[in-house]
Amino acid sequence: MKNIKKIAYAFAAVLLTSTAIVSCTQDFDEINQNPNSPEAALSYGVWNAANKIVTDATRNSFESARVTLPWMQYSAQVAYTDEDRYAYRLTSGDAIWTQLYTAASNYREIIRMNTDPATAGPTSAYGSNANQIAASRVMLSYVFLNLADTFGDIPYYSYGNNDADFQALNANQYLKPKFASQAKVYADIMKELKEAAAMVEVDQPVFIQGDILFGGDASKLKKFANSLRLRVATRVKGVVPGAEAHLAEAIAAGVMTSNADNVGVTYENNLVNPSPMYNDFRTRSDFSVSKTFIDLLKGTNGNFGLDPRLFKYAAPMGTLKATILDGSYTESTDPADYVGQPYGLDQSMSTAQAGQSNFFSKHVYKRNYTEILMEYSEVEFLLSEANGWSQSNYEKGVKASMTKWGVSAAAADAFVATLPPANMKNVLTQKYVALFMQPYEAWADYRRTGYPDTSVLLLPGETYALNVPDPVSGATTYVFEPLIAGLTDLPTRLFYPTVIQTLNPENYAAAAAAIGGDKMNTKLIWDKN
Repeated sequence: MKNIKKIAYAFAAVLLTSTAIVSCTQDFDEINQNPNSPEAALSYGVWNAANKIVTDATRNSFESARVTLPWMQYSAQVAYTDEDRYAYRLTSGDAIWTQLYTAASNYREIIRMNTDPATAGPTSAYGSNANQIAASRVMLSYVFLNLADTFGDIPYYSYGNNDADFQALNANQYLKPKFASQAKVYADIMKELKEAAAMVEVDQPVFIQGDILFGGDASKLKKFANSLRLRVATRVKGVVPGAEAHLAEAIAAGVMTSNADNVGVTYENNLVNPSPMYNDFRTRSDFSVSKTFIDLLKGTNGNFGLDPRLFKYAAPMGTLKATILDGSYTESTDPADYVGQPYGLDQSMSTAQAGQSNFFSKHVYKRNYTEILMEYSEVEFLLSEANGWSQSNYEKGVKASMTKWGVSAAAADAFVATLPPANMKNVLTQKYVALFMQPYEAWADYRRTGYPDTSVLLLPGETYALNVPDPVSGATTYVFEPLIAGLTDLPTRLFYPTVIQTLNPENYAAAAAAIGGDKMNTKLIWDKN
């Protein structure tokens, strides 16, 4: 692409370097050439590049499947079980940081294109300037929420707040930016989402074409902004001043009301741009659904009985990889076909258990899988909590999740009819089930609430049963022993990237001290567990 400004930059050391925009998602190839104006970037191409970077960075076989997906015990590894025991690869944290800041720089560039008088006019040909700015503000909020939830204090950028502590994405002025406090970051995210929703022009498209998140529907963008504000306000209520008001305002402004409002990135149904997890499964067989999670879905643990999502989440034991990849295997509704891999094994024990494990299903391992950013079922669980653990919202959340995964209406209704009464434990455990394959959000909820509790999750020091006796020792049980000193529960955060420690040492040291130490058991400000 001739003379196009290279706008995506890698935020590895909070130093600005130019890189070419990644061109690899639906409708995104159009960024490479604009037949009408080859000298101008297409804003919806930049948009789609950023959206794909977000899901590539947080939902792949390393940064997700070797970090929080097993930590939340949705999965267990057959190999590399040290990662399930919290000894994650530091490169995973580095990659999350770098890629999310890269995506943030792209969203900020869209804002520049729509506000700079020299480019705002031409850019309006691709959608309302106001809506493009609003969409970018919402996604900046999503990105910085993930960064703050994962690391704590972070370099932060705000469109509408000139706070001196907000120095990210401005390498011309701040080569080594400060880390803003969590309290300031969360407060500003809620403000940004409120203002972004208010500026949406619902009678105008977000982008006139190529919008992989909203399909151009501005009302869907507005509901997402309000729903995301509800998520954030619930996270920090009682901790960040004003959160309770934001929570009530977000609900009143209009949140998601059906699965049609779900927001996610759908990958292409080909082998060029398939979903990251599908692409990994083509050549590797590292991951099984964990025994912990399968026991919950089977009703062996917990108090919910047999959950028909079991047959949608996992493939029957012994299913051939080829039939998962092409979607041709027949689902089994026999619970005996689902056992799962014991979680957190010593590497020497894992191989013998692998023959009893269950791969993820064809509904997960598919080329055009949709990686969800936020969905209607989560909103109903948030509403249940906001409404004093409402039974109605709780039931709607479970039903919406089942419908999304293709459970029949009859099976969903039968399960919902037998749900135990709504209370904190039951609602949040069902929310955990619905957040399958969204492990970072499930991890945040666990840290905030302590649910699912030890009736579901295996915590350090607990004894757990093997599927078959260990062939060497003859043992039938094992004790889950994490590999990180000082951890007596799930990790509470990831380490700051190693490159930041080297290239921005003063601000790194200040941030580490401010949060209580750059450790995996340092609690974030909203972590009440």
